[in-house]
Amino acid sequence: MEQLIEYIAKSLVDDPAAVKVQRRVSGSTLILELHVSSQDTGRVIGKGGHVANAMRALLRAGADSRYTRVILKIV
Repeated sequence: MEQLIEYIAKSLVDDPAAVKVQRRVSGSTLILELHVSSQDTGRVIGKGGHVANAMRALLRAGADSRYTRVILKIV
């Protein structure tokens, strides 16, 4: 899951070296934190949040059955 989000983010931003994904598990919730440079935050979120919502939909579709929730935080 982390590799998918990292791949998508790196293809969208101007500074792919600044992209980093951190994984945290809290109970049955998987939290992925996506770190990008401040100039590229808008590119990752997208107009009206469409890009971020699409990445969240991909995470929900591909989530393991052991996680009831998958959260993507863009930092």
